Amino acid sequence: MMVKLLGAAFFILHSSLFVSCADKLDEDPDSRWIKIDSSEKLGRLLTSGYPSSVPAVICELMGDNLVDNNVVVPATHNDAYSLFHEEAYKWEDINSYSTGEDDTPLEIWDKYYYGIATANHAIAAMQEMSDDPAHDPSIAAWWGEAHIMRAYFHFILVSVFAEAYKDETQSAQDWGVPYVTTVEEVVRVDYAKPEYRKKVSEVYQLIEKDINEGIDLIDDSKYTVPAYHFNRNAAYAFAARFYLFKRDYKNCLKYADLALGSNPASSLRKWASMSANTINTLLNAYNDEKAACNYLLLTTFSLQDRMLSACRYAINSGNTAEKVPATKDILYEGGGPNWSGRVPAFDGKIYRWGAGSEYGSWLFRVYEYFEYTNKIAGIGYVHIIYQPFTAEETLLCRAEAKLYLGDREGAIQDLGFWTASKQIDNALTQTGIDRKYAGTPENNIYLSDIHPQEMSTEFKTLTDEETRVLQCILHFRRIETMFEGQRWFDIKRYGITVHHAYRGPQDDAITHDYLQWNDKRRVVQIPYNAVDAGYPASDRALGFTDSDDIRIKGYQVAQ
Repeated sequence: MMVKLLGAAFFILHSSLFVSCADKLDEDPDSRWIKIDSSEKLGRLLTSGYPSSVPAVICELMGDNLVDNNVVVPATHNDAYSLFHEEAYKWEDINSYSTGEDDTPLEIWDKYYYGIATANHAIAAMQEMSDDPAHDPSIAAWWGEAHIMRAYFHFILVSVFAEAYKDETQSAQDWGVPYVTTVEEVVRVDYAKPEYRKKVSEVYQLIEKDINEGIDLIDDSKYTVPAYHFNRNAAYAFAARFYLFKRDYKNCLKYADLALGSNPASSLRKWASMSANTINTLLNAYNDEKAACNYLLLTTFSLQDRMLSACRYAINSGNTAEKVPATKDILYEGGGPNWSGRVPAFDGKIYRWGAGSEYGSWLFRVYEYFEYTNKIAGIGYVHIIYQPFTAEETLLCRAEAKLYLGDREGAIQDLGFWTASKQIDNALTQTGIDRKYAGTPENNIYLSDIHPQEMSTEFKTLTDEETRVLQCILHFRRIETMFEGQRWFDIKRYGITVHHAYRGPQDDAITHDYLQWNDKRRVVQIPYNAVDAGYPASDRALGFTDSDDIRIKGYQVAQ
Protein backbone atom coordinates (compact mmCIF):
# COMPACT_ATOMS: atom_id res chain seq x y z
CA MET A 1 0.00 0.00 0.00
CA MET A 2 1.51 3.28 -1.09
CA VAL A 3 0.61 5.98 1.40
CA LYS A 4 1.36 9.67 1.20
CA LEU A 5 1.78 10.70 4.80
CA LEU A 6 1.04 14.37 4.45
CA GLY A 7 -0.45 15.07 1.10
CA ALA A 8 0.91 18.32 -0.33
CA ALA A 9 2.41 19.39 2.97
CA PHE A 10 5.69 17.60 2.28
CA PHE A 11 6.50 19.95 -0.58
CA ILE A 12 7.93 23.01 1.12
CA LEU A 13 6.42 26.13 -0.41
CA HIS A 14 7.42 29.51 0.96
CA SER A 15 7.00 32.75 -0.94
CA SER A 16 10.35 34.18 0.07
CA LEU A 17 12.24 31.10 -1.07
CA PHE A 18 10.45 29.40 -3.93
CA VAL A 19 8.82 30.53 -7.15
CA SER A 20 5.46 29.24 -8.30
CA CYS A 21 5.60 26.07 -10.35
CA ALA A 22 1.99 26.02 -11.57
CA ASP A 23 2.96 26.95 -15.12
CA LYS A 24 6.31 25.17 -15.23
CA LEU A 25 5.41 21.50 -14.96
CA ASP A 26 7.17 20.77 -18.24
CA GLU A 27 10.50 22.16 -17.08
CA ASP A 28 13.36 20.38 -15.41
CA PRO A 29 12.33 20.03 -11.71
CA ASP A 30 15.54 21.54 -10.42
CA SER A 31 14.82 24.80 -12.24
CA ARG A 32 11.51 25.34 -10.45
CA TRP A 33 13.07 26.25 -7.12
CA ILE A 34 15.42 28.91 -5.92
CA LYS A 35 18.45 26.99 -4.76
CA ILE A 36 19.10 26.97 -1.01
CA ASP A 37 22.76 27.91 -1.11
CA SER A 38 23.40 30.49 1.60
CA SER A 39 23.19 30.94 5.34
CA GLU A 40 20.48 33.58 4.91
CA LYS A 41 18.27 31.30 2.83
CA LEU A 42 18.74 28.43 5.29
CA GLY A 43 17.63 30.64 8.17
CA ARG A 44 14.54 31.79 6.29
CA LEU A 45 13.70 28.22 5.28
CA LEU A 46 13.90 26.94 8.86
CA THR A 47 11.82 29.86 10.12
CA SER A 48 9.02 28.71 7.80
CA GLY A 49 8.98 25.27 9.43
CA TYR A 50 7.84 26.21 12.92
CA PRO A 51 4.27 24.88 13.33
CA SER A 52 1.27 27.18 13.52
CA SER A 53 -0.63 24.66 15.65
CA VAL A 54 -0.16 22.93 18.99
CA PRO A 55 -2.03 19.97 20.54
CA ALA A 56 -3.18 22.05 23.52
CA VAL A 57 -6.93 21.89 22.86
CA ILE A 58 -7.30 18.16 22.32
CA CYS A 59 -4.89 17.38 25.17
CA GLU A 60 -6.70 19.68 27.61
CA LEU A 61 -10.04 18.13 26.65
CA MET A 62 -8.72 14.61 27.16
CA GLY A 63 -7.06 15.48 30.48
CA ASP A 64 -8.42 16.38 33.89
CA ASN A 65 -8.28 20.20 33.96
CA LEU A 66 -11.62 20.84 32.25
CA VAL A 67 -15.06 19.76 33.47
CA ASP A 68 -18.32 19.49 31.56
CA ASN A 69 -20.55 22.37 32.66
CA ASN A 70 -23.61 20.33 31.70
CA VAL A 71 -22.70 18.24 34.76
CA VAL A 72 -21.58 21.11 36.99
CA VAL A 73 -24.67 23.22 36.22
CA PRO A 74 -27.48 20.65 35.83
CA ALA A 75 -29.91 23.12 34.26
CA THR A 76 -27.64 23.67 31.24
CA HIS A 77 -27.62 21.80 27.96
CA ASN A 78 -24.72 23.48 26.18
CA ASP A 79 -23.32 22.28 22.87
CA ALA A 80 -19.61 21.86 22.41
CA TYR A 81 -18.00 24.69 20.44
CA SER A 82 -16.98 22.09 17.83
CA LEU A 83 -18.17 18.51 17.53
CA PHE A 84 -14.64 17.15 17.77
CA HIS A 85 -14.29 18.75 21.22
CA GLU A 86 -16.98 16.40 22.52
CA GLU A 87 -15.28 13.43 20.86
CA ALA A 88 -11.99 14.34 22.52
CA TYR A 89 -13.61 14.75 25.95
CA LYS A 90 -15.28 11.34 25.57
CA TRP A 91 -11.96 9.75 24.44
CA GLU A 92 -13.51 8.72 21.16
CA ASP A 93 -11.84 8.68 17.76
CA ILE A 94 -11.73 12.35 16.75
CA ASN A 95 -13.33 12.57 13.31
CA SER A 96 -15.88 15.41 13.34
CA TYR A 97 -13.79 18.17 11.83
CA SER A 98 -13.05 19.60 8.42
CA THR A 99 -9.72 19.97 6.67
CA GLY A 100 -8.11 23.21 7.78
CA GLU A 101 -10.10 23.48 11.02
CA ASP A 102 -7.93 24.71 13.88
CA ASP A 103 -6.72 22.55 16.80
CA THR A 104 -7.59 19.18 15.22
CA PRO A 105 -5.47 16.00 15.10
CA LEU A 106 -5.00 16.56 11.36
CA GLU A 107 -3.60 20.05 11.99
CA ILE A 108 -1.07 18.59 14.44
CA TRP A 109 -0.16 15.76 12.08
CA ASP A 110 0.18 18.02 9.04
CA LYS A 111 1.89 21.00 10.65
CA TYR A 112 4.50 19.00 12.55
CA TYR A 113 5.35 16.77 9.61
CA TYR A 114 5.53 19.91 7.47
CA GLY A 115 8.10 21.23 9.95
CA ILE A 116 9.99 17.94 9.75
CA ALA A 117 10.00 18.18 5.96
CA THR A 118 11.35 21.72 6.21
CA ALA A 119 14.18 20.56 8.46
CA ASN A 120 14.96 17.69 6.08
CA HIS A 121 15.12 20.05 3.09
CA ALA A 122 17.49 22.30 5.03
CA ILE A 123 19.68 19.34 6.03
CA ALA A 124 19.80 18.10 2.45
CA ALA A 125 20.73 21.57 1.20
CA MET A 126 23.54 21.83 3.76
CA GLN A 127 24.89 18.43 2.71
CA GLU A 128 25.20 19.82 -0.80
CA MET A 129 26.82 23.01 0.46
CA SER A 130 29.48 21.36 2.61
CA ASP A 131 31.19 18.01 3.13
CA ASP A 132 30.98 18.55 6.89
CA PRO A 133 28.07 20.90 7.76
CA ALA A 134 28.40 20.42 11.51
CA HIS A 135 31.91 21.88 11.41
CA ASP A 136 31.36 24.49 8.72
CA PRO A 137 31.18 27.83 10.59
CA SER A 138 28.93 29.38 7.93
CA ILE A 139 26.12 26.84 8.37
CA ALA A 140 26.80 24.84 11.55
CA ALA A 141 24.19 26.78 13.56
CA TRP A 142 21.47 25.96 11.00
CA TRP A 143 22.57 22.32 11.04
CA GLY A 144 22.01 22.37 14.79
CA GLU A 145 18.62 24.09 14.60
CA ALA A 146 17.37 21.73 11.87
CA HIS A 147 18.19 18.64 13.93
CA ILE A 148 16.63 20.03 17.11
CA MET A 149 13.51 21.01 15.18
CA ARG A 150 13.26 17.52 13.67
CA ALA A 151 13.71 15.93 17.07
CA TYR A 152 11.11 18.10 18.81
CA PHE A 153 8.46 17.78 16.12
CA HIS A 154 8.75 13.99 16.22
CA PHE A 155 8.62 14.17 20.02
CA ILE A 156 5.26 15.95 19.89
CA LEU A 157 3.88 13.51 17.33
CA VAL A 158 4.90 10.40 19.27
CA SER A 159 3.63 11.94 22.52
CA VAL A 160 0.19 12.53 21.00
CA PHE A 161 -0.30 9.62 18.60
CA ALA A 162 1.40 6.79 20.50
CA GLU A 163 1.71 5.23 23.93
CA ALA A 164 3.85 7.00 26.51
CA TYR A 165 7.45 5.86 26.79
CA LYS A 166 7.61 3.06 29.37
CA ASP A 167 11.04 1.47 29.05
CA GLU A 168 13.20 0.05 26.28
CA THR A 169 11.61 -3.39 26.48
CA GLN A 170 7.93 -2.42 26.64
CA SER A 171 8.24 0.53 24.30
CA ALA A 172 9.79 -1.75 21.68
CA GLN A 173 6.34 -3.38 21.49
CA ASP A 174 4.32 -0.16 21.09
CA TRP A 175 3.86 1.39 17.65
CA GLY A 176 5.09 4.95 17.40
CA VAL A 177 4.99 7.27 14.39
CA PRO A 178 7.00 7.54 11.16
CA TYR A 179 10.41 9.08 11.78
CA VAL A 180 11.24 10.88 8.56
CA THR A 181 14.84 11.90 7.90
CA THR A 182 14.94 12.22 4.12
CA VAL A 183 13.44 14.58 1.57
CA GLU A 184 10.34 13.20 -0.13
CA GLU A 185 11.12 13.05 -3.83
CA VAL A 186 8.24 10.94 -5.14
CA VAL A 187 4.50 11.56 -5.12
CA ARG A 188 3.55 8.59 -2.97
CA VAL A 189 5.65 7.03 -0.23
CA ASP A 190 4.65 3.96 1.74
CA TYR A 191 5.12 5.23 5.29
CA ALA A 192 3.83 1.95 6.70
CA LYS A 193 7.10 0.30 5.69
CA PRO A 194 9.45 -0.63 8.59
CA GLU A 195 12.05 1.95 7.58
CA TYR A 196 9.50 4.67 8.35
CA ARG A 197 7.00 3.24 10.82
CA LYS A 198 8.85 2.95 14.12
CA LYS A 199 8.15 1.58 17.57
CA VAL A 200 8.11 4.10 20.43
CA SER A 201 11.57 3.04 21.64
CA GLU A 202 12.98 3.54 18.14
CA VAL A 203 11.43 6.99 17.87
CA TYR A 204 13.03 7.93 21.19
CA GLN A 205 16.40 6.64 20.01
CA LEU A 206 16.19 8.74 16.86
CA ILE A 207 15.06 11.82 18.81
CA GLU A 208 18.07 11.43 21.08
CA LYS A 209 20.37 11.04 18.08
CA ASP A 210 19.07 14.29 16.57
CA ILE A 211 19.39 16.11 19.90
CA ASN A 212 23.00 15.02 20.25
CA GLU A 213 23.74 16.02 16.65
CA GLY A 214 22.35 19.51 16.99
CA ILE A 215 22.27 20.85 20.52
CA ASP A 216 25.86 22.05 20.84
CA LEU A 217 25.68 23.91 17.53
CA ILE A 218 22.84 26.30 18.37
CA ASP A 219 24.02 29.91 18.07
CA ASP A 220 21.66 32.58 19.41
CA SER A 221 23.53 35.32 17.55
CA LYS A 222 22.06 34.02 14.29
CA TYR A 223 18.53 35.01 15.31
CA THR A 224 16.93 38.43 15.14
CA VAL A 225 14.34 37.36 17.75
CA PRO A 226 15.73 34.25 19.51
CA ALA A 227 12.49 33.45 21.36
CA TYR A 228 10.83 32.41 18.09
CA HIS A 229 13.56 29.86 17.34
CA PHE A 230 15.21 26.93 19.06
CA ASN A 231 17.73 29.13 20.82
CA ARG A 232 20.13 27.56 23.30
CA ASN A 233 17.83 27.72 26.34
CA ALA A 234 14.91 26.33 24.35
CA ALA A 235 17.06 23.47 23.08
CA TYR A 236 18.34 22.74 26.59
CA ALA A 237 14.78 22.84 27.97
CA PHE A 238 13.60 20.44 25.27
CA ALA A 239 16.45 18.06 26.05
CA ALA A 240 15.62 18.25 29.77
CA ARG A 241 11.97 17.37 29.14
CA PHE A 242 12.84 14.60 26.70
CA TYR A 243 15.22 12.97 29.16
CA LEU A 244 12.70 13.39 31.98
CA PHE A 245 10.11 11.49 29.94
CA LYS A 246 12.76 8.87 29.12
CA ARG A 247 13.65 8.75 32.84
CA ASP A 248 17.30 9.51 32.14
CA TYR A 249 17.42 11.82 35.14
CA LYS A 250 21.14 12.62 34.97
CA ASN A 251 20.82 14.04 31.48
CA CYS A 252 17.61 15.83 32.44
CA LEU A 253 19.48 17.50 35.30
CA LYS A 254 22.43 18.34 33.03
CA TYR A 255 20.35 20.17 30.45
CA ALA A 256 18.03 21.82 32.95
CA ASP A 257 21.09 23.22 34.72
CA LEU A 258 22.39 24.58 31.42
CA ALA A 259 19.08 26.31 30.71
CA LEU A 260 18.49 27.71 34.20
CA GLY A 261 22.04 28.79 35.01
CA SER A 262 23.46 29.37 38.45
CA ASN A 263 20.61 31.60 39.62
CA PRO A 264 17.30 30.10 38.38
CA ALA A 265 15.18 32.53 40.38
CA SER A 266 16.40 35.40 38.21
CA SER A 267 15.00 33.85 35.03
CA LEU A 268 11.49 33.08 36.32
CA ARG A 269 8.48 35.16 35.29
CA LYS A 270 8.17 38.54 37.02
CA TRP A 271 4.48 38.41 37.93
CA ALA A 272 4.73 41.41 40.27
CA SER A 273 5.69 43.70 37.38
CA MET A 274 2.78 42.60 35.17
CA SER A 275 0.11 45.28 35.11
CA ALA A 276 -3.47 44.08 35.29
CA ASN A 277 -4.92 47.28 33.84
CA THR A 278 -6.13 45.56 30.68
CA ILE A 279 -6.07 42.01 29.39
CA ASN A 280 -4.05 43.11 26.36
CA THR A 281 -1.42 44.67 28.61
CA LEU A 282 -1.18 41.42 30.55
CA LEU A 283 -1.02 39.36 27.40
CA ASN A 284 1.74 41.43 25.85
CA ALA A 285 3.79 41.23 29.04
CA TYR A 286 3.29 37.46 29.30
CA ASN A 287 4.32 36.92 25.69
CA ASP A 288 7.27 39.30 25.78
CA GLU A 289 9.94 37.79 23.55
CA LYS A 290 12.62 39.46 25.69
CA ALA A 291 11.42 37.91 28.96
CA ALA A 292 14.10 35.55 30.26
CA CYS A 293 11.48 32.94 31.16
CA ASN A 294 10.11 32.61 27.60
CA TYR A 295 12.53 30.16 26.07
CA LEU A 296 10.39 29.49 22.99
CA LEU A 297 7.24 31.15 21.63
CA LEU A 298 4.94 29.78 18.94
CA THR A 299 2.33 31.88 17.17
CA THR A 300 -0.57 29.61 16.31
CA PHE A 301 -3.97 29.54 14.71
CA SER A 302 -6.13 28.40 17.62
CA LEU A 303 -9.69 28.77 18.85
CA GLN A 304 -9.00 27.68 22.43
CA ASP A 305 -10.18 31.02 23.82
CA ARG A 306 -13.48 30.66 21.98
CA MET A 307 -13.86 27.06 23.09
CA LEU A 308 -13.58 28.16 26.72
CA SER A 309 -16.12 30.92 26.16
CA ALA A 310 -18.65 28.47 24.69
CA CYS A 311 -19.59 27.42 28.26
CA ARG A 312 -19.43 23.65 27.73
CA TYR A 313 -15.92 22.70 28.92
CA ALA A 314 -14.09 24.89 31.42
CA ILE A 315 -12.05 25.19 34.58
CA ASN A 316 -14.89 25.31 37.09
CA SER A 317 -16.34 24.24 40.40
CA GLY A 318 -17.25 20.58 40.52
CA ASN A 319 -20.27 18.51 41.40
CA THR A 320 -19.92 16.71 44.72
CA ALA A 321 -22.85 14.39 44.07
CA GLU A 322 -21.21 13.19 40.86
CA LYS A 323 -17.69 13.05 42.37
CA VAL A 324 -16.48 15.74 39.94
CA PRO A 325 -13.71 17.79 41.61
CA ALA A 326 -13.49 21.58 41.47
CA THR A 327 -10.67 22.11 39.00
CA LYS A 328 -10.67 25.83 39.75
CA ASP A 329 -9.55 24.91 43.27
CA ILE A 330 -6.89 22.53 42.00
CA LEU A 331 -5.48 25.05 39.53
CA TYR A 332 -5.71 28.46 41.16
CA GLU A 333 -8.18 28.94 44.00
CA GLY A 334 -7.62 26.13 46.50
CA GLY A 335 -4.23 26.85 47.98
CA GLY A 336 -1.05 24.83 48.11
CA PRO A 337 1.57 23.51 50.53
CA ASN A 338 2.71 27.01 51.53
CA TRP A 339 -0.18 29.28 50.59
CA SER A 340 -3.93 29.42 51.09
CA GLY A 341 -6.61 30.53 48.67
CA ARG A 342 -5.79 31.89 45.24
CA VAL A 343 -2.28 31.81 43.83
CA PRO A 344 -1.21 35.43 44.57
CA ALA A 345 0.32 35.94 41.13
CA PHE A 346 -3.09 35.32 39.55
CA ASP A 347 -4.93 38.07 41.43
CA GLY A 348 -6.69 40.34 38.95
CA LYS A 349 -5.72 38.06 36.07
CA ILE A 350 -8.54 35.49 36.06
CA TYR A 351 -11.45 36.17 33.75
CA ARG A 352 -14.93 34.79 33.20
CA TRP A 353 -17.50 35.28 30.50
CA GLY A 354 -20.65 37.31 30.95
CA ALA A 355 -22.76 34.18 31.38
CA GLY A 356 -21.57 34.01 34.98
CA SER A 357 -18.87 32.45 37.11
CA GLU A 358 -20.83 29.21 37.34
CA TYR A 359 -19.79 28.59 33.72
CA GLY A 360 -16.10 28.59 34.47
CA SER A 361 -13.14 30.93 34.35
CA TRP A 362 -9.76 31.16 32.67
CA LEU A 363 -6.39 32.83 33.09
CA PHE A 364 -5.72 35.69 30.67
CA ARG A 365 -2.86 33.85 28.95
CA VAL A 366 -5.10 32.15 26.34
CA TYR A 367 -6.82 35.34 25.26
CA GLU A 368 -6.62 35.62 21.50
CA TYR A 369 -4.93 38.04 19.16
CA PHE A 370 -7.06 38.83 16.12
CA GLU A 371 -5.38 39.59 12.82
CA TYR A 372 -7.80 41.42 10.54
CA THR A 373 -7.66 40.68 6.84
CA ASN A 374 -10.69 42.91 6.29
CA LYS A 375 -11.65 45.25 9.13
CA ILE A 376 -14.84 46.42 7.47
CA ALA A 377 -16.08 42.86 7.06
CA GLY A 378 -14.70 41.93 10.49
CA ILE A 379 -12.85 38.87 9.20
CA GLY A 380 -9.35 37.64 9.79
CA TYR A 381 -7.27 35.08 11.66
CA VAL A 382 -7.35 34.09 15.33
CA HIS A 383 -3.93 33.67 16.94
CA ILE A 384 -2.82 32.44 20.35
CA ILE A 385 0.82 32.54 21.41
CA TYR A 386 1.96 29.46 23.30
CA GLN A 387 5.14 28.90 25.30
CA PRO A 388 6.31 25.32 24.63
CA PHE A 389 9.34 25.86 26.87
CA THR A 390 9.71 28.19 29.84
CA ALA A 391 12.10 28.56 32.73
CA GLU A 392 9.32 27.56 35.15
CA GLU A 393 8.48 24.27 33.45
CA THR A 394 12.18 23.45 33.07
CA LEU A 395 12.65 24.13 36.79
CA LEU A 396 9.90 21.61 37.55
CA CYS A 397 11.56 19.08 35.23
CA ARG A 398 14.72 19.56 37.25
CA ALA A 399 12.90 19.15 40.56
CA GLU A 400 11.50 15.81 39.40
CA ALA A 401 14.92 14.65 38.20
CA LYS A 402 16.51 15.63 41.52
CA LEU A 403 13.84 13.71 43.43
CA TYR A 404 14.52 10.50 41.50
CA LEU A 405 18.27 11.01 41.85
CA GLY A 406 17.85 10.99 45.64
CA ASP A 407 18.11 14.75 46.19
CA ARG A 408 14.75 15.39 47.88
CA GLU A 409 15.95 18.59 49.52
CA GLY A 410 17.18 19.91 46.20
CA ALA A 411 13.80 19.13 44.66
CA ILE A 412 12.02 21.04 47.44
CA GLN A 413 14.40 23.96 46.95
CA ASP A 414 13.45 24.15 43.27
CA LEU A 415 9.77 23.93 44.15
CA GLY A 416 10.38 26.80 46.57
CA PHE A 417 11.83 28.89 43.74
CA TRP A 418 8.63 28.21 41.82
CA THR A 419 6.30 29.29 44.64
CA ALA A 420 8.37 32.41 45.31
CA SER A 421 8.02 33.35 41.64
CA LYS A 422 4.23 33.15 42.09
CA GLN A 423 4.49 35.84 44.82
CA ILE A 424 4.15 33.35 47.67
CA ASP A 425 6.17 34.56 50.65
CA ASN A 426 6.02 31.52 52.92
CA ALA A 427 8.89 29.05 52.74
CA LEU A 428 8.15 25.64 51.26
CA THR A 429 8.92 22.74 53.59
CA GLN A 430 8.50 18.99 53.71
CA THR A 431 6.00 19.52 56.54
CA GLY A 432 3.82 21.71 54.35
CA ILE A 433 4.05 19.20 51.52
CA ASP A 434 3.15 16.33 53.86
CA ARG A 435 0.10 18.23 55.06
CA LYS A 436 -1.19 19.26 51.61
CA TYR A 437 -0.69 15.94 49.88
CA ALA A 438 -1.85 13.57 52.59
CA GLY A 439 -4.54 10.97 52.09
CA THR A 440 -5.58 9.30 48.86
CA PRO A 441 -6.86 10.54 45.49
CA GLU A 442 -10.37 9.56 46.55
CA ASN A 443 -10.39 12.06 49.43
CA ASN A 444 -7.85 14.67 48.29
CA ILE A 445 -8.44 16.38 44.95
CA TYR A 446 -4.85 17.67 44.85
CA LEU A 447 -3.45 14.14 44.48
CA SER A 448 -2.95 12.43 41.14
CA ASP A 449 -3.94 8.75 41.04
CA ILE A 450 -0.54 7.59 39.73
CA HIS A 451 0.48 4.09 38.58
CA PRO A 452 4.20 4.34 37.81
CA GLN A 453 5.13 0.74 38.65
CA GLU A 454 2.33 -0.52 36.43
CA MET A 455 3.67 1.64 33.62
CA SER A 456 7.17 0.21 34.08
CA THR A 457 8.89 -1.87 36.73
CA GLU A 458 11.95 0.31 36.07
CA PHE A 459 10.27 3.25 37.83
CA LYS A 460 12.10 3.82 41.10
CA THR A 461 9.98 3.06 44.17
CA LEU A 462 9.75 6.20 46.28
CA THR A 463 9.38 6.55 50.02
CA ASP A 464 6.21 8.09 51.44
CA GLU A 465 7.95 11.46 51.86
CA GLU A 466 9.32 11.32 48.31
CA THR A 467 5.92 10.34 46.94
CA ARG A 468 4.33 13.41 48.52
CA VAL A 469 7.06 15.59 46.97
CA LEU A 470 6.27 13.96 43.62
CA GLN A 471 2.59 14.78 44.11
CA CYS A 472 3.60 18.38 44.77
CA ILE A 473 5.65 18.46 41.56
CA LEU A 474 2.75 17.05 39.53
CA HIS A 475 0.38 19.60 41.10
CA PHE A 476 2.73 22.50 40.34
CA ARG A 477 3.23 21.23 36.77
CA ARG A 478 -0.54 21.08 36.40
CA ILE A 479 -0.84 24.71 37.47
CA GLU A 480 2.13 25.91 35.43
CA THR A 481 1.08 24.28 32.17
CA MET A 482 -2.72 24.65 32.27
CA PHE A 483 -4.20 25.41 28.85
CA GLU A 484 -1.04 24.05 27.16
CA GLY A 485 -1.93 20.35 27.19
CA GLN A 486 1.22 19.34 29.08
CA ARG A 487 -0.85 17.79 31.87
CA TRP A 488 -2.03 15.15 29.37
CA PHE A 489 1.53 13.97 28.85
CA ASP A 490 2.02 13.68 32.62
CA ILE A 491 -1.21 11.67 32.76
CA LYS A 492 0.17 9.31 30.13
CA ARG A 493 3.66 8.84 31.54
CA TYR A 494 2.47 8.25 35.12
CA GLY A 495 -0.62 6.22 34.22
CA ILE A 496 -2.85 8.72 36.07
CA THR A 497 -6.49 7.65 36.32
CA VAL A 498 -8.85 10.25 34.83
CA HIS A 499 -12.58 10.45 35.53
CA HIS A 500 -14.85 12.27 33.08
CA ALA A 501 -18.51 12.89 33.77
CA TYR A 502 -20.44 14.30 30.84
CA ARG A 503 -23.96 14.96 29.64
CA GLY A 504 -24.69 15.72 26.01
CA PRO A 505 -26.81 18.75 25.07
CA GLN A 506 -29.81 16.49 24.35
CA ASP A 507 -29.23 14.07 27.24
CA ASP A 508 -30.81 13.93 30.68
CA ALA A 509 -28.55 11.24 32.14
CA ILE A 510 -24.93 11.80 33.17
CA THR A 511 -22.34 9.35 31.88
CA HIS A 512 -19.25 8.50 33.93
CA ASP A 513 -16.13 7.22 32.24
CA TYR A 514 -12.73 6.28 33.63
CA LEU A 515 -9.42 6.25 31.82
CA GLN A 516 -7.08 3.82 33.56
CA TRP A 517 -3.33 3.52 33.26
CA ASN A 518 -3.50 0.81 30.59
CA ASP A 519 -6.43 2.18 28.58
CA LYS A 520 -5.47 2.39 24.91
CA ARG A 521 -7.70 5.41 24.43
CA ARG A 522 -4.76 7.40 25.79
CA VAL A 523 -3.47 7.25 22.21
CA VAL A 524 -5.04 9.82 19.91
CA GLN A 525 -6.19 8.09 16.76
CA ILE A 526 -4.16 8.75 13.61
CA PRO A 527 -6.05 11.40 11.59
CA TYR A 528 -8.74 9.78 9.49
CA ASN A 529 -7.32 11.43 6.37
CA ALA A 530 -4.08 9.46 6.79
CA VAL A 531 -5.97 6.28 7.70
CA ASP A 532 -8.22 6.64 4.64
CA ALA A 533 -5.08 6.94 2.54
CA GLY A 534 -3.86 3.60 3.87
CA TYR A 535 -1.77 4.37 6.94
CA PRO A 536 -2.53 1.88 9.77
CA ALA A 537 -4.96 3.14 12.40
CA SER A 538 -4.04 3.01 16.07
CA ASP A 539 -5.30 0.11 18.17
CA ARG A 540 -7.63 1.90 20.56
CA ALA A 541 -9.61 -0.32 22.95
CA LEU A 542 -12.73 0.82 24.75
CA GLY A 543 -12.52 1.74 28.40
CA PHE A 544 -15.06 1.65 31.23
CA THR A 545 -18.29 3.63 31.31
CA ASP A 546 -21.24 3.74 33.65
CA SER A 547 -22.77 0.84 31.77
CA ASP A 548 -20.11 -1.45 33.18
CA ASP A 549 -20.55 -3.03 36.59
CA ILE A 550 -17.16 -2.00 37.97
CA ARG A 551 -15.63 -0.19 40.89
CA ILE A 552 -12.38 1.72 40.28
CA LYS A 553 -10.17 3.05 43.04
CA GLY A 554 -13.09 3.67 45.37
CA TYR A 555 -15.33 5.36 42.80
CA GLN A 556 -18.81 3.89 42.71
CA VAL A 557 -19.92 3.99 39.09
CA ALA A 558 -23.44 5.34 38.77
CA GLN A 559 -26.05 2.80 37.72
